[in-house]
Amino acid sequence: MNDLTELYREYGDDRLPPGQRETSRFPVLSKSGTPSWDRESWRFEVWGAVDDPLDLSWEEFTALPTETQVQDFHCVTGWSKFDCEFTGVPFSTLAEEAGVDDDAVHVMFHAMDDYTTNLPLDDCLREGVLFVVEYDGEPLPPEHGGPLRVVTPHKYAYKGAKWVSGVEFLTAPERGYWEKRGYSNTANPWEEERYA
Repeated sequence: MNDLTELYREYGDDRLPPGQRETSRFPVLSKSGTPSWDRESWRFEVWGAVDDPLDLSWEEFTALPTETQVQDFHCVTGWSKFDCEFTGVPFSTLAEEAGVDDDAVHVMFHAMDDYTTNLPLDDCLREGVLFVVEYDGEPLPPEHGGPLRVVTPHKYAYKGAKWVSGVEFLTAPERGYWEKRGYSNTANPWEEERYA
C-alpha cells in the first residue's frame, strides 16, 4: 500500500490546508443526481492526442494493473477527510496504454453526468492521480462516484470527476464545468485557490 498522506510537505507544514476543517464523514456533493450505470454497456474511452485510442469494457478496465493508496481528500466547500484508502488504476498506466502524443499538454476528464474537469498533463501524471474502483476495500459507492472516479490529492476534489467515463488528451488548455463557472483552474488547496 502506498501512503501519500505526506504530500502536503511539498506545500508547507500543515497537513490540513488553510480554510479547511477535518471530518470523519465523507459528505456527498455533486452537480446533479447520481447517474445509473449498467456493467454490460459501460464503456471507458481515451481519445484525442494519443497513439492508440482506447474503448474499454468494465472487465477490460478492471483487468488493468491497480494499486492501493492512502491519501487525503480536500473538498473546495471547506472539509477534508484524512487517510482515505483508494484502490484503482494510476493515470500514468492509462496514459502508457494509450501512448500520449508529444504535443499533448492538457487533459479533460468526462463523466456520465456530462461533468467535465481539466488539468495540465503534468499534474495528471503525478503519483496519486488514480481512477478509483474501491474505497476502504469495498467497491466505490455510487454516491461517491462509483463505479469509477478520479482522485487528485494535490488539488481540490472537483478536479477529480465522479462517474468518469473517459479522458481526452488535448494539445491546448480548455476549461471544465466548474472552471467555466468561476472556480479556480489550478485548485491548489494549500494556496486556497478556490475561485478564479
